[in-house]
Amino acid sequence: MKNLVILGAGSAGTMMANHLSKRFRKNDWTITVVDIHGKHYYQPGFLFLPFGIYGEEDCFKSKTNYLPKSVQYIQTGIVEIKANDRKVVLVGGKNLNYDILIIATGARIAPEEVEGMKGTEWHKSVFDFYTFEGAKNLRNKLRDWEGGKLVVHITEMPIKCPVAPLEFAFLADWHFQKKGMRDKVEIKYVTPMDGAFTKPKAASKLGHFLEDKNINLVPDFAIAKVDNENKKIISWDNKEVDFDLLVTVPTNMGDDVIMRSGLGDDLNFVPTNKHTLQSEEYEDIFVIGDATNVPTSKAGSVAHFEAEILTDNILRYIDGEPLLESFDGHANCFVETGFNKAMLIDFNYETEPLQGVFPFKGIGPMKLLEENRVNHWAKLGFRWVYWNMLMKGKKILFITPQMQLAGKELPTKELEEEKFVAV
Repeated sequence: MKNLVILGAGSAGTMMANHLSKRFRKNDWTITVVDIHGKHYYQPGFLFLPFGIYGEEDCFKSKTNYLPKSVQYIQTGIVEIKANDRKVVLVGGKNLNYDILIIATGARIAPEEVEGMKGTEWHKSVFDFYTFEGAKNLRNKLRDWEGGKLVVHITEMPIKCPVAPLEFAFLADWHFQKKGMRDKVEIKYVTPMDGAFTKPKAASKLGHFLEDKNINLVPDFAIAKVDNENKKIISWDNKEVDFDLLVTVPTNMGDDVIMRSGLGDDLNFVPTNKHTLQSEEYEDIFVIGDATNVPTSKAGSVAHFEAEILTDNILRYIDGEPLLESFDGHANCFVETGFNKAMLIDFNYETEPLQGVFPFKGIGPMKLLEENRVNHWAKLGFRWVYWNMLMKGKKILFITPQMQLAGKELPTKELEEEKFVAV
């Protein structure tokens, strides 16, 4: 009997447990999942919690509800991965041997990486919304906040769900308009990038949204410290931005166990083949979701697409077959723009977000790079899809792991290349 061990029972780990349990031959392999937490958080819900769109109960369920019964679940902490010995050391000293290891330990915020960020004003006038506690405390703050300078800030890239800070700024604009106090709130969007988003075409579109909503963009801001006493953030080149309320996305890092195990880069993300999802260093280790260093979004949609491809590659690895280099960095994200509207973007390693319709050519019904109500309701409806399909390892019909060009408006050069290949 051989053992496959999955570290992490968040989105990526849970999907892998369900996919593999359905396709493994019985009595050949056991699957063991390890995670220290009992609650499975629906992280997209953290965006809505501060504005009262979601309640606390909408943001989590028990992890055991979504793991297959055939899987052994161990709820404990992980001390170290000893990759050369093929074992995982758990809290309490127990050793868990493996034949194949899947690292799905995710990413965490690290406010301690910036001087003063987790200082005297933490969760008083300085908040995150990337954790359940942060989003909940920010909700409580916004209920009675009387206005002033609101700064929405990104520390550095990469971060989980790169569009989430923009969505927060757009929803804040809507929130304060509904409360009749938008004129009392100055909103600034402060980013280390030179534009609103990592992808230039989407950045241009999203930048116009910032202008239209009277949200001031402050680009190229590399934060050095948070001055809690004077309520300002200061960059390494001594630029200053004052705030009354700072909503920040701290540095995102991989789990500390990756650092303790010597398996990660400077941010504790595991070097991973971006097409096969196999560890760059160990052939019996595979990595998925936010734990990887692959150059695409750290988002639930990416983990979903990766899970389907990684399942096939693990089965090929077991059978001694070459791995498929088939993951193309596919990501799609709904971008809430406020007023019950949202925009949808779909892209991969090579192709930027394009205009068009998704998922059906000529039909849609969702439009790309264009805000509308259909996209908004699709984003809200995704919570049902997440719990009832993705976490249970069910495929979404007509949505493939690889990005499809059908329905998208290609630039002229790409259209010519498509015709040339067809001939």
